[in-house]
Amino acid sequence: MHFLTPDTRNPRPVEALQDELRSVCGMFSIEPREEARGIVAGSVNRHRFGGIDTAVVSLDAERVVRDGGMVRAAPGEHLFLLVQVAGGSRVEQGNISADLTVGDMYLVDSVLPSGFRYPGTSTQVSLHLPRSEMLGRFGRICTGGTMIGRDDPLLAAMRAVVVKMADERAAGCATLGEAFLGLLGAYFHCRQSQMSSQERAASAILARALATIDRRFRDPAFGPAELAGRLNVSERTLQRHFQPLGETASRRILAVRLKAAHAALVSARAEGATNVAAIAFGSGFNDLSHFYRQFRMTYGVPPGAAMRGLALESKSAGGIRQDFPRRDP
Repeated sequence: MHFLTPDTRNPRPVEALQDELRSVCGMFSIEPREEARGIVAGSVNRHRFGGIDTAVVSLDAERVVRDGGMVRAAPGEHLFLLVQVAGGSRVEQGNISADLTVGDMYLVDSVLPSGFRYPGTSTQVSLHLPRSEMLGRFGRICTGGTMIGRDDPLLAAMRAVVVKMADERAAGCATLGEAFLGLLGAYFHCRQSQMSSQERAASAILARALATIDRRFRDPAFGPAELAGRLNVSERTLQRHFQPLGETASRRILAVRLKAAHAALVSARAEGATNVAAIAFGSGFNDLSHFYRQFRMTYGVPPGAAMRGLALESKSAGGIRQDFPRRDP
């Protein structure tokens, strides 16, 4: 995949490249090499491969970090599937660390702090996979940080599909993206077959919880208590199942309601409608002051401004719009 390697012969101040990285991949900080004195060679290019938002990142830096403060300030709703294209790197997430060489793949979880160390110039392709969709497809086995096994035959197949998706003539083919996700699903299915029955049950409960929220969030009476009851678990157990996502059930419900309200406001703007209250109530809110406060906290402007087209772009995570509310530090 050498044809994906960006040009790194143009050193720049670290702040300039860091801003470029954040605009495409979300909240990360770049640490230059000590001898470089604040200068970093590298580039960040945005692509769309097989219908999947993708970044090609090339750096000659000491380290890239996403710490706990960054996670709290801009909670991610994506998983980053990294493919090491050139050079090498060391991925650190939680208690897991992995050394990547050319052709290796690692699935990074954006709701957990992470770090990347580089022995030299490194180029990676980063496929940005929507978190809710991946959890719906695969369950929580895909969270927490995962090194795709080097000895697994599916790794070679996934690598081949990525190469095909990167071909300009095939980059827009959504079928290739589905083929890649199918292979990733097969990989997780094989891993899941090796899980304990207790782990499989926990993964199934989380998938059911997310699906139930998507169906029931417009009911203002719907909350964690009803969700737990529908899943036949205690509220305490329910919260434990949401821990891998870095959030609570109530936060997830709020996030889905806000996302629905934002989409409705944008649609209403196009149609010339002006009833913010109706949109709030239709999105599952029963307290307008609470709705206004949470909407402003998430999008930086009140709902009326969003309807008038004055809304700021919501915080980015993984290069795709981040519509979930910010959690308090």
